[in-house]
Amino acid sequence: MPVSLDAYDRIPPLLRELRPTGVTVLADPAVADHAVTRNVTAEIVRAGFTPTVAVTPADGGMRAVEARASRFSPGELVVGVGGGSTLDFAKLSAAVGRRPGLLRYLTSAQRSGLVALPLTEGEHAEVLAVPTTLGTGSEAGPVACFPHEDGKRIAMGECLRPRAALRVPEATETLPGPLVLDGVLEAIFRTVIPYSSDTLDLPEQDAAVEELAGELLTAGDALARRLAAGLPAPAPERLRVARLSAESQRGAINVGRSPYAVKCWALANELSTTLGLAKMRAVAALWPIVWRQALRGDTRFGSADRVHRLWERLGQRAPWLAPRPDDGLEQLMRRWRIDRTVHLAPHLRHHVALRSVRAWGAGLPTLAGLSADDVVALLAEATEPTAFPAGSPEPLPAA
Repeated sequence: MPVSLDAYDRIPPLLRELRPTGVTVLADPAVADHAVTRNVTAEIVRAGFTPTVAVTPADGGMRAVEARASRFSPGELVVGVGGGSTLDFAKLSAAVGRRPGLLRYLTSAQRSGLVALPLTEGEHAEVLAVPTTLGTGSEAGPVACFPHEDGKRIAMGECLRPRAALRVPEATETLPGPLVLDGVLEAIFRTVIPYSSDTLDLPEQDAAVEELAGELLTAGDALARRLAAGLPAPAPERLRVARLSAESQRGAINVGRSPYAVKCWALANELSTTLGLAKMRAVAALWPIVWRQALRGDTRFGSADRVHRLWERLGQRAPWLAPRPDDGLEQLMRRWRIDRTVHLAPHLRHHVALRSVRAWGAGLPTLAGLSADDVVALLAEATEPTAFPAGSPEPLPAA
């Protein structure tokens, strides 16, 4: 896992330890003038460096990655300040700057949406990640998404895991309440979907997933009650969620698990890309339906026994959850006021299905066993063909 920093004054000792030949600060345009970016930059200067300061480009594709990487010195440290897209761009550009040969893997002609990078390419990206959103866990993870042609690819490899991460309360203090809860839900999703989508019991790893998901649920519901009462999300709780989200990126909780047990994520990736939606809108629409298929006995979507077991464990933390997992998941989203309504015209279902199968199935392992017709049926159940008012959120008790 990356070195974890909890205060700005930890930056100079880190730089003295890493001894980079240069420092580039890449900031999301939304936070380029934010206090967190100014404070990070000031500490870099205090450590004796004159950083290059730049904003993340609107198009984070490989041309932009290569252009940014070409400006780095051989021992450059990249400091990414922003959400998941900015941190992913920082990781990719830092990795390509150190290892230009990675470009041939990232740009190779292939239909797969997953690019697996060789273990021989190293164990870290020379990146200090400063996340300003919650839930992505990009500051701790060995993956990065990037646009490619008319879709998105995800690159995976230890050479993308940041060297260090800084988590400070100011970084997320202006994050709107709905995005705070989106972030908690994203962290829960990333924690449990490999567990529920696989049929293999791994007692130690399963227990770790159940514990982490339960802690995230407890933290998220406490935040939801405060936000529903018109109160701000407290800094300690935001930091707690950030730390727990990072834990979900630890490989240890999924050792022995199939890396391809993420059908819901792959489908959400194609749905959100097609419609230009935030990824969590698509995840929220599809996740209960994927679980419903598993509960009906379709093992292509997961294990009914494991979904029930997980939900029983979560119910011990939150007795208000409905006993049936798919219904309870929808109830949770209503309670947290998560928007899960996605409008998809019927003629687009087949388009999304073909994109999904081409990038992740038809001989590729992630959507193994699913045809385009299977995906069309899933999309028909998960989305709405025409606009209609969303259901009322479930009332929450006072904070």
